[in-house]
Amino acid sequence: MRSRTAARMLTVLCLFMGLGLVGVHAQEAGSGAASPEPPGPTVNAADTCWVLASTALVLFMTPGLALFYGGLVRAKNVLSTMMHSFAAMMVVSLVWVLWGYSLAFGEDLFGGVVGGFDHLFLKDVSWDTPRSDLGVTIPHLLFCMYQAMFAIITPALISGAFAERMKFSSFAVFLVLWSTLVYSPIAHWVWHPSGWLAGLGVQDFAGGTVVHISSGIAALAAALVLGKRKGYPHTPMIPHSMPWCALGAGILWFGWFGFNGGSALASNGLAVVAFSNTHIAAAAAALAWFSAEWILRGKGTMLGLATGAVAGLVGITPAAGFVTPISAIFVGGITSLVCYFFVSKKESFGYDDSLDAFGVHGVGGTTGAILTGVFAYQPLGLALFLNGEISKGTLIMRQVLGAGVTILYAFVASLILLKVVDALMGLRVSPDAEDSGLDVDQHGEGGYTF
Repeated sequence: MRSRTAARMLTVLCLFMGLGLVGVHAQEAGSGAASPEPPGPTVNAADTCWVLASTALVLFMTPGLALFYGGLVRAKNVLSTMMHSFAAMMVVSLVWVLWGYSLAFGEDLFGGVVGGFDHLFLKDVSWDTPRSDLGVTIPHLLFCMYQAMFAIITPALISGAFAERMKFSSFAVFLVLWSTLVYSPIAHWVWHPSGWLAGLGVQDFAGGTVVHISSGIAALAAALVLGKRKGYPHTPMIPHSMPWCALGAGILWFGWFGFNGGSALASNGLAVVAFSNTHIAAAAAALAWFSAEWILRGKGTMLGLATGAVAGLVGITPAAGFVTPISAIFVGGITSLVCYFFVSKKESFGYDDSLDAFGVHGVGGTTGAILTGVFAYQPLGLALFLNGEISKGTLIMRQVLGAGVTILYAFVASLILLKVVDALMGLRVSPDAEDSGLDVDQHGEGGYTF
């Protein structure tokens, strides 16, 4: 047994050393004086400072998500649930710098479908000059790391759908496959200048399509493939710590200023608009959800307020830099009420989306993407129709198209990946493990010791 464990540790060590040597060679080959970035904008200190801060804010959202999700599950599953978010920070970070960034933002292949291999192992990703084709004034490496934080939190969001019943080893493998084959291509479609959805004029300021629709729809696929939790919906599955949930929601709200405001990629008026819209939409959405509960159930809850705020943040994400602050009230409120309907009806629909990943992120991202077209404001001058190229009605239809294509691809691809992992490793823990809790069964530790 000891020799087998030692062999495994040696294998992992050799893998890391091998990847490191290849990566250092690739980056040195692409970052030296012999291969400079093409002429373009120069680095701006203020822009760099803002995006550095925003990068940290977006990363902080993932531990916030761990608290939010961790508080919503039963005490016996709190650590296993939080591990999903921290595993994404661990695994996806490496996937992104080794090949994920290149697939998302590398030179275009196949007519806007996916990026090439020109940035594998961060080749030609400079730390002192901007990336010229994006017109940004921050170092290329900073842009890469800012985008890494989006790549991290996106699959972590999916975990809310299968909390309390998925094997950790299977989730880790799914992280690698999903980040590579689903997230990176969709990011390329929408955010790369040559992406095919970007070419059609689909607008996504900070990730309504790339992050929330993709993760929310993948969450629905996961909920369907894994099936319902043991005892659901007849056995009470009450959140074990609402204070944790509230703290997590507050961290998400705080971090979202970097998520949306940082997506301006500059310290300017556009960042101010996105920053303001983020807060206003969240406030309106929290009030809308709380009010709906009060009217329909007689009491408004902390859980409802927190969930509503997150729904509003999801809804405003694709629109943050395209609408006015007053319009943000409507985007947040409408998104919240649409999400409230789906979350309140999930038992009737027959699926077990444990922590409402689909109901909030899939539904909210889709709603926000469409409302982006509805409320886009001309003086901001960002959407194609504002330059007289397409009408508002056409913009709305293209937002619908972008959301629809993303829904279809994310669902089918996620379904296939889940089935493959299930066939190779199995996805679900045993019934006994569900009874005893995944903390002890999967990780050999407990969240609380009394």
